[in-house]
Amino acid sequence: MAVYRLKHFAKAADDCNVTQPTLSSMIQKLEDELGVKIFDRKRQPIQPTQAGMKVIEEAWKVLNRAKKLRQTIDEERQTLTGTFEVAVLPTIAPYLIPRFFPQLMNEHPEMDVRITEMKTEDMRKALRRGTIDAGILARVDGLEEMNCTSLYREQFFAYVAEDDPLYVKEFIRPADLSGEYLWLLDEGHCFRDQLVKFCQLKSAALSKKSYNLGSIETFMRIVENGKGVTFIPQLALSQLTKEQHRLVRPFAHPVPSREIILMTSPNFIRHTLLRMLVDRIKESLPDDIQD
Repeated sequence: MAVYRLKHFAKAADDCNVTQPTLSSMIQKLEDELGVKIFDRKRQPIQPTQAGMKVIEEAWKVLNRAKKLRQTIDEERQTLTGTFEVAVLPTIAPYLIPRFFPQLMNEHPEMDVRITEMKTEDMRKALRRGTIDAGILARVDGLEEMNCTSLYREQFFAYVAEDDPLYVKEFIRPADLSGEYLWLLDEGHCFRDQLVKFCQLKSAALSKKSYNLGSIETFMRIVENGKGVTFIPQLALSQLTKEQHRLVRPFAHPVPSREIILMTSPNFIRHTLLRMLVDRIKESLPDDIQD
């Protein structure tokens, strides 16, 4: 499974904490036993064969059932041990994870919580597949099949360059956002989708041509150096310097916002660990964030 996921024998061996010859020989042994080639080693990156893909699908099921067996016992004993994989939206992770994760590791060294940044749709697929245990994301339509626990609600703020006409405004209205250099994340980010829908933005033509990909932090640096407008979540405000705060402008009513949730699959087992994680996250939030 590591070879399939990483598409590289050396990386897979490192991920499994074994040497590459050991990994290769064990996969060769399995191929000999099954009488099929699981991977096409001539292709780069490594790809499964048609028969190998069927082996991989069954292997997922075996690993998930073994994982569920261990989790059932851990939950019965109400322990916090074992590996717990959490995916987080890239537009949430830089502002939320540092608030609770270091303290959590210090308080519970027996826990093995692993954080991965992931977009919403990838997170949904990973939960269905069993490759992650939980996801932290913004609530969107289409999550009815999942179990969702509300963590907090936060507003969006405009981040405006000093040379931009909007800099002199005390509050930003959606109608004000007609400038061409409006820095937005690429399609596929729910953060972008929420803002485009709220502000009724048809496009941000020049900024899209100038910078096709990017992150909130990248766009903030562009604004700080004198060009355009971007959006930042409320939780990011506590990380800003006094100089950076001068560029922040709130929205006039209605204020755009998003609800951050923790999502698990319907057959999730480890509720003791989950409740503790939710409590730690909520305790780490500033007072001005809505519960």
